[in-house]
Amino acid sequence: MTSLRPETQCAARPAAGGGRAGAQTGVGMTKYAVLFRFSAQAAQRFVAKPSDRAAAVRELAESVGGRLESCYWMLGPYDGLTILELPDPQTAVALSLTLTGSGAFAAYETHPLIEPGDYLQIAERAQQISYQPPGG
Repeated sequence: MTSLRPETQCAARPAAGGGRAGAQTGVGMTKYAVLFRFSAQAAQRFVAKPSDRAAAVRELAESVGGRLESCYWMLGPYDGLTILELPDPQTAVALSLTLTGSGAFAAYETHPLIEPGDYLQIAERAQQISYQPPGG
């Protein structure tokens, strides 16, 4: 039986005491969850020549002023999940375009993360919004 060790290849864990929990970190930095699935060709290349993908993602994030918080391989419809801190939504979109345009991914989704403490303010804001559904 093969042992699955999440700390190999893709798993990058935050340093002890590194930053506060939540989506907003530092000035202008937002956390994003990135779900990805490699294309068949990229998966074949990875199996033929394994490499430290966390190091590659870390370098890429830092090159755009961001930071890799964590990276995990996973089972299911996606091959992995990364948590990135990026300076702004434009950088997140530019990174997405660059990566999806590379042909290495069959699926790539970027989701901004929201701190649990922000939900109260969001709910209060929602109370001020009215909407009339179609036919209503």
